[in-house]
Amino acid sequence: MSEPLPDEPVRVADHDLNDLVSTVNRLVIETQRQSETIARLSGEDDGEDAEEGPSEAEPTGTDGGPAEPEGPSSIFILALVGTAYEEELAALGAWVERLLLPVYGREITTGRPWCFEWREHPEAIARLHGLWLAWQQFTDVEAGLAGSATWHRDHLDPTWLQLRAPDGPFGACTTSPARPSHRLLPVPGAGAEVS
Repeated sequence: MSEPLPDEPVRVADHDLNDLVSTVNRLVIETQRQSETIARLSGEDDGEDAEEGPSEAEPTGTDGGPAEPEGPSSIFILALVGTAYEEELAALGAWVERLLLPVYGREITTGRPWCFEWREHPEAIARLHGLWLAWQQFTDVEAGLAGSATWHRDHLDPTWLQLRAPDGPFGACTTSPARPSHRLLPVPGAGAEVS
């Protein structure tokens, strides 16, 4: 049996609000997907035939084909577009700048570069977002007592080694705090002609 809710309001620390917003958004999207799946499965159970045309659970686009889903197909930041991407990047930035860097940033050296313009490095965004998603999962109460240790071992350490390696995405950026630098390296095949 669940405990009764307290009479006083729940207080959430400011630094946790972005994580909470992201979690709620993710849960809303997952709930929508589950509702669509349930509607689709219940339509199949009613004996509807695929040849009879689209069901209510499968809206059609303007061309008569299946409509694009309303929500994102993934919670991974590189799959998001527009406002959803910008909001997720802002929440990620708050986590990186308020928690990750102050706790795990360490000194910037030639062997451990960093870029203060990390938001312009797609690989860094992808890796940091994956790290943040794992942090949300493994610091949750449901992750158990070893959740944070698992996050450090399986997620933080390998991600940090890749990001801050001399040949990583920040390899051409700041290697000395006294000389901030930012340069995007060309991607393989950029400018190469395709035969």
